[in-house]
Amino acid sequence: QVRPVESGGGLVQAGDSMRLSCAASGRLFSTYAMGWFRQAPGKEREFVAAIGEIPRDTDYADSVKGRFTISRDNAKNTVYLQMNSLKPEDTAVYYCAARSSPLLSRYSSAYDSWGQGTQVTVSS
Repeated sequence: QVRPVESGGGLVQAGDSMRLSCAASGRLFSTYAMGWFRQAPGKEREFVAAIGEIPRDTDYADSVKGRFTISRDNAKNTVYLQMNSLKPEDTAVYYCAARSSPLLSRYSSAYDSWGQGTQVTVSS
């Protein structure tokens, strides 16, 4: 089973950029779809971005489209979330998730394993 571990969170100002990384154990990583979700205080966890087994298969929430980019490096068993033009409303705990299917999904219930999360705080 692929187990994700996030890194790269922190405190930035509005307009700044940040890259999150998700290192995943497991030799089947390249066959897994991967996703990023986030949860802000007092809100439900929401979909941010996902990538399929085929790296060009990506999907984004409308709120981040054009600002965030998801990518994967199968040689390093790592998924990235490049976040540009950050806004205060992007403040949340960001979670990386792995799905034992090559097809991406927007639904958290479709993912089999989750990381512990990393805090991203964007100040105005």
